[in-house]
Amino acid sequence: MQTREVDATAVQALLAAAVAAPSIHNTQPWRFRLDPESRSIVVRIDRERSLPGADPEGRAQHLSVGAAVFNLRMAAAHLGWNPVVRLLPATDGSEPPATVRLTPAPPSDGRPTMDDGLYEAIGRRHTSRMPFTGRPVAEQVVAELIGAARVEGAHLDVPDIMGTRRLLRLTRAAEDRNARHPGRAAETRAWITAPGADSPYGIPLPALGPRDASGRLPVRDFTGAPSVPRLPPLPFERHAQVALLWTARDRRQDWLRAGQALERVLLTATRRGVRTSMLHQAMEWRDLRAAMAGPRRGRCPQMLIRFGYGPEGGRTPRAIP
Repeated sequence: MQTREVDATAVQALLAAAVAAPSIHNTQPWRFRLDPESRSIVVRIDRERSLPGADPEGRAQHLSVGAAVFNLRMAAAHLGWNPVVRLLPATDGSEPPATVRLTPAPPSDGRPTMDDGLYEAIGRRHTSRMPFTGRPVAEQVVAELIGAARVEGAHLDVPDIMGTRRLLRLTRAAEDRNARHPGRAAETRAWITAPGADSPYGIPLPALGPRDASGRLPVRDFTGAPSVPRLPPLPFERHAQVALLWTARDRRQDWLRAGQALERVLLTATRRGVRTSMLHQAMEWRDLRAAMAGPRRGRCPQMLIRFGYGPEGGRTPRAIP
């Protein structure tokens, strides 16, 4: 599809793609405004949809907004523009964290690019909290995921079995802390939506998925209440495949870039038929997040991604601005 007009149809397509991005607890902490004079989409953070317990610094909010910015880029390119992104992090919130300016696209030579197919993957990407088959993802696909993060200025490490076990142990420790912390548990439960609830935010109960019957995989327990209906435990893959997304620095710009890298990785996986889910628990505790980096210096962990083959994840609601 090619268009040069920023009309209502184009704006709707841009925003529909943007809000399809993943966000922590499906809080969707973004706001958008069209500036007609500069032909720009101004992206702001909605501080009212924050998680003061799990995300006191707003790092996960910035990752979520960065993922939405990436989807805006893909939609803009699909509609025939060259999206120019400017990151404007401000500690006092006086400036928007990002703007996406719609400029004329250069002539195409018809050759495929890394972005081909990513726009179509936006609508098919869903977090899958279900068990995976355990069939290893091909090395070629893993290399493509690593390259996707690198394009956005981030890094993706795929550890061996021992490294994977270490990361999962830290995630399990964080999950146990969350369960024992009344404030954290209550904050998480507040973002669960009951069946029939008329809310575009939060995670519906059917999308939560089961617990791992073996206890090996630390799937997040969103409800923390035995009385809440949930799927019975199921056996998950014996050897999970995970990838650690990290950046060399830990500024707000880096969080926004990490969010764009995260979404490029997730959409690349979706395009290759690979399911993904995010294990964010250890990132919510300062000491455990530091431990996720391991002995190597200069790594700032941003997200642990579980990936593999399995059923498609459940859809979560979206609010169209």
